[in-house]
Amino acid sequence: MKSRILIISLLAIITATSCATRKDFIYFQDEPLEESQLVSEPRELTYKPDDLLIINVSALDPDTVRPFNLPVISNNTSDIGSAQGTLQQQSYLVDFDGNIEFPVLGTIKVEGLTRTELTKKLVDKIKIMVNNPIVNIRLANFTITIIGEVNKPGTFTLQDERVTLLEALGLANDLTIYGKRKNVKLIREIDGVKKFAYIDLTSINTVNSHLYYLQQNDVIYVEPNNAKVRSSTYNQNNGVLISAIGTLTTILAVFLIK
Repeated sequence: MKSRILIISLLAIITATSCATRKDFIYFQDEPLEESQLVSEPRELTYKPDDLLIINVSALDPDTVRPFNLPVISNNTSDIGSAQGTLQQQSYLVDFDGNIEFPVLGTIKVEGLTRTELTKKLVDKIKIMVNNPIVNIRLANFTITIIGEVNKPGTFTLQDERVTLLEALGLANDLTIYGKRKNVKLIREIDGVKKFAYIDLTSINTVNSHLYYLQQNDVIYVEPNNAKVRSSTYNQNNGVLISAIGTLTTILAVFLIK
């Protein structure tokens, strides 16, 4: 009788410590999306204060657009006396009021505009003075921050302004085994207010969500699962102690069975 109780107790311990299932860790477990459920295209980003914009104006005659471009500066990090260095194009900082100070044109309101809208706005102003100007704009400080239960947390500055949630998690080398797949938090600032949303990575519909494409300065937080939280409260010697108790229980069970 005692031996049965011991064996049942051991089985209960094993079951309690291995309660995780595939559903806790596997991504995209739903049925495949139908053809009508296509992933929506990302909306163009809109500019806001503290953005850094690199704007280049060109034309067939380079001399005509030179006044509309910021001078290129030399970023010389080599030893004193060396002529080596790199050239760096200056950027425009969007101020608190959502404006930039543009050569010749003066103050330009850019807050709330997309790249397409700002490009057209600048072209319309410059073409009064220059024939067929071409304006190229790039956001220089598109950053996302990924923290929590990922293998490589940090802040990442990207060259591309179109990045998905999965690409972002790829930069962080994926979630650890302790990360909650069903409860990934996205923090986004909208009109100066922090907004929060939760994303379920175990659902295939995530790729069809309006949150699938990230925006500049988004923060992704992966919460630890219950196993990680419980383990953080354990003493470092608990593992050795539990192992010793388990071994002793097994030995006792063997002798009692005999």
